[in-house]
Amino acid sequence: MAEENSKFLKAYDMASNTAQQFPPDVLLHFYALYKRATERNGFYIPPTNEGDLRSAFKINALVQVKNLSKEEAMNRYISMVEQYIGEIPE
Repeated sequence: MAEENSKFLKAYDMASNTAQQFPPDVLLHFYALYKRATERNGFYIPPTNEGDLRSAFKINALVQVKNLSKEEAMNRYISMVEQYIGEIPE
């Protein structure tokens, strides 16, 4: 688990510091997987304002990954980084 967590943190660092631009659906998927992998107390729901379209999209993305374990969310996040940004250094 420690090795997996280290690779996840490196993947997060790569995703956070990339200059690449991604379509909104890819960004939402990164967001949802990260939140699922790092949430400590179960399912995360962001605070919303009535009529806030951005929050609605975030909640939808989170619902799509709610049944993943934290480990599976980490692995999928790592795979997305490798697919869209590049290989994660050891």
